[in-house]
Amino acid sequence: MSDTHAQTVAFVRDTMLPEQPPPASEAGVIKWMRENLFKGWFNSILTLLSLYFIFVIVTNAYPWFANGIWNTSSLAECREMLGGMTGACFSVLTERWNQLLFGFTYPPEAYWRPTLAFVLLIVAIAPVLYPKAPRQMLVFTGIYPFLAYWLIWGGTLLIPLMVLVGLIAGYFAFKQFERQSFAMGMVAGLVAAIVVIWAGGIIPASMPDVLAIQAIPSRDLGGFMLNMILGTVCVSLSLPLGIMLALGRQSSMPVIKWICVVFIEFIRGVPLITLLFVANVVLAYFFPPDANIDLVLRVIIMITMFSAAYIAEVIRGGLAALPRGQYEAADSLGLDYAQSMRLIILPQALKISIPGIVNVAVGLFKDTTLVSVISMFDLVGMIRGPILASTEWNGVYWELWGFAVFVFFIVCFSISKYSQWLERQLATDHR
Repeated sequence: MSDTHAQTVAFVRDTMLPEQPPPASEAGVIKWMRENLFKGWFNSILTLLSLYFIFVIVTNAYPWFANGIWNTSSLAECREMLGGMTGACFSVLTERWNQLLFGFTYPPEAYWRPTLAFVLLIVAIAPVLYPKAPRQMLVFTGIYPFLAYWLIWGGTLLIPLMVLVGLIAGYFAFKQFERQSFAMGMVAGLVAAIVVIWAGGIIPASMPDVLAIQAIPSRDLGGFMLNMILGTVCVSLSLPLGIMLALGRQSSMPVIKWICVVFIEFIRGVPLITLLFVANVVLAYFFPPDANIDLVLRVIIMITMFSAAYIAEVIRGGLAALPRGQYEAADSLGLDYAQSMRLIILPQALKISIPGIVNVAVGLFKDTTLVSVISMFDLVGMIRGPILASTEWNGVYWELWGFAVFVFFIVCFSISKYSQWLERQLATDHR
């Protein structure tokens, strides 16, 4: 073979080289620290200052936690055991835990009832919060509000059972007349529900009670249990009411539109604490003279109205963010107003409105502590009232308020993290 045809390439690789790991500074914890903590000289200085303040706070707070006392019956005994050392008196939590959670008048032998209602709440909201939960669980979700009412307030099971039957009858009446007219379906549903509930209310008192348990008046509710009841009930009621107000504000019927506008603007222009005073003093005058509407129900009405007005504006923003083509697409499919809203418009608007709705829900749950100003002994009311007023624990502040901060943070942080997870699950438009 001549030199012109000689092989000029000494070696041709026919396999790929194995992948090499990235440099240590471009992976793992070191990469995260470089990008988030020490990206540039300014961020590095802020990080070092933050670490210094955290170190100072931890080193000063650690002895207070580490020397904490858990097994005394009074503040004086707690200070005697500390002997002049710095330390927390966590005994107030172990001594008054039942009052912090359930109030000071709720019967101790009935603590299992609100506890069971809370556990069942987690089961009931599972199919609503998590799309992959079995759809059959929605039956229990619909039954839960009436079961929880019976567990917490007690009495006969007949009253919540008749309300449930009335609502079921109203739903079937609505579906029967919905095809003719959405408004006619609403009227028929309301009439059917009211008739059935009224019929249940006039059942002779001589009829034997059905699964009757000890009745507990609303004035005996207290502690963190009261905050959970107000937060759960008011958020659950204010969301559908807010949707109706948002749709009513965009209605082409002037009467409905201006009723919704006046309601929303008036409620948003009044502080919640003012509405609570109205619920405590004024609202009773709007009911019949012989009606005995307890304070908890009046507070639920006012907080629900307050929250619904803000949720309505959040949802209205979601409706305004949808392109006009979505409404035109619903019309082109031959859908009526109720079908287009239920199947096309509202699902998209609610997805856009998730951050705003969660913001209102978190704020509402924290605002339930305002009921303490109208002599309702929720968690804050219990701390400010019976516990700190007692001679045994007068002077304990950090431990009690720290406990309140902890439980409210757990609930609000959980709501926030769930909303972020739900946004990621529903982010199906652009990826």
